[in-house]
Amino acid sequence: VQLQASGGGLVQAGGSLALSCVVSGYTFDDDAVGWFRQAPGKDREFVAAINWSGDSTYYADSVKGRFTISRDNAKNTVFLQMNSLEPEDTAVYYCAASTVIGKAPWSYAYWGQGTQVTVSS
Repeated sequence: VQLQASGGGLVQAGGSLALSCVVSGYTFDDDAVGWFRQAPGKDREFVAAINWSGDSTYYADSVKGRFTISRDNAKNTVFLQMNSLEPEDTAVYYCAASTVIGKAPWSYAYWGQGTQVTVSS
């Protein structure tokens, strides 16, 4: 199973970025996918998650109204659209796959390598 996250970069505060996570070697359309992030010196934290059908989504309070998670099962891809970015959003962003949708990192069995998002003030 491989998860490949991409789309990170450097953006000014107030800007937008769109992350993608391509999942291979897995029964993608049966499982939930989540996004997590980890800033230097901090624990990995939940950002957003989506169930297999796309009709259930979870968001961290800190990103509600700014980030949107979606998926295209035909392309085995999950997206994270990030708008109104803030310097506090700076972190390495990881996507992960699980059999059930949730917010706990320990519930996700498969992880991608991460993509860096840096928001300048």
